[in-house]
Amino acid sequence: MDAALEKDHGGSETAEEGGSRKRRGSMYLEEEIGRKSEVISCIFSLNEEVGALAKALRLFEEKGINLTHIESRPSRTNTGQYEFFINVDTSCSQALDEVIDSLRTEISGHVHELSRNKEKDTVPWFPNDIQDLDRFANQILSYGSELDSDHPGFTDQVYRLRRKEFADIAYNYRHGQPIPRVEYTEDEKATWGKVFRELKTLYPTHACREHNRVFPLLEKYCGYKEDNIPQLEDVSRFLQSCTGFRLRPVAGLLSSRDFLAGLAFRVFHSTQYIRHSSRPTYTPEPDVCHELLGHVPLFADSSFAQFSQEIGLASLGAPDEYIEKLATVYWFTVEFGLCNQGSEIRAFGAGLLSSFGELQYCLTDKPKILPFDPDKTCLQKYPITEYQPVYFVADSFENAKEKVRKFAATIPKPFSVRYNPYTQSVEVLDDTKQLTNLADCISSEMGKLCEALRKLQ
Repeated sequence: MDAALEKDHGGSETAEEGGSRKRRGSMYLEEEIGRKSEVISCIFSLNEEVGALAKALRLFEEKGINLTHIESRPSRTNTGQYEFFINVDTSCSQALDEVIDSLRTEISGHVHELSRNKEKDTVPWFPNDIQDLDRFANQILSYGSELDSDHPGFTDQVYRLRRKEFADIAYNYRHGQPIPRVEYTEDEKATWGKVFRELKTLYPTHACREHNRVFPLLEKYCGYKEDNIPQLEDVSRFLQSCTGFRLRPVAGLLSSRDFLAGLAFRVFHSTQYIRHSSRPTYTPEPDVCHELLGHVPLFADSSFAQFSQEIGLASLGAPDEYIEKLATVYWFTVEFGLCNQGSEIRAFGAGLLSSFGELQYCLTDKPKILPFDPDKTCLQKYPITEYQPVYFVADSFENAKEKVRKFAATIPKPFSVRYNPYTQSVEVLDDTKQLTNLADCISSEMGKLCEALRKLQ
């Protein structure tokens, strides 16, 4: 599974709190549109003080309201406060009104209702400016130090504390800041070194030519070597100089909608921690080996960067069912994609290029190989804890990009969008002025193209 990308069927997504799509809306999560609501959800915030939560929960108890789910996190907007996300049964709707009033008056808490009696936007909210990514970067589906019981580091308290350090760095990061540098331990560098050595032996014969072309440059300019884990800030600056892509630290897994929205701005949400040293060839979630060895080299290639951004732009304002389809297309390309190069098939997906075992397996006759076709690829089911039984082969990144563009044209939304690299913003093409500006830009670029062609002749 990719860094910060999780196929989320539980309805975690960013949405507008009413009004048009152009208005700055809610920063909170909303239930999945189109799914029948069986619960009422809301978020309330409390000051960090002794007894505050107990007092709030007593209000629910007094009204006989059963909380079916509750989770907390530090407030990203108000220092010294915590936010609590709760679900209650729909039968408690009337009593909940009284509790919400009490929260607002007796406790002075901020309350945001997410799924009841709310007019849904025709188009889900999406970021307009690159700074808008700050609004959902911490709306993660799991925090970096929260490990499942089958995780190699679950019982290792030192590792868990270390993971929290990385998560806190990402949690406090804002657009425009340099990514904080990390002093990796000798144990962490040894884990990186083992992964680095084994994968580097396979790249010449298994990785696509674009990956192999960029990798030496990363070694030369970004500190890619066996005994050193590169810093995200150095790598991000290198990518910006190549294709305009940049890295952004993330504390955990984002919803598919939020992660893909980042790609529209040529922003890749990247983890900074490393897998547990007890199993250096395995990680149950994306780590810095996956990001830096698998993803980064291809983001320095212009064709692949454009292809990745096309998927991100297609996701902006798309209905939920199409977000799921685009996430599946992403899975079988950016994560586990193969491509034809001459008479051979090579790997370009990061999930392959960061896995010694699957990189070998994917080019054998064991898996099923199909031609990349977004209309069919988007419907393919896949496992996330074992080698893929099916892979899709693209003729080229340019060809794949054109296919994704055609697929995106079938997504039902009442406008088109374009990315403006000068302002680092997404422009909604739904009025005459926007279309006129676009026509002027195209005319100017065509003039430069014609002039260049004349000089070549």
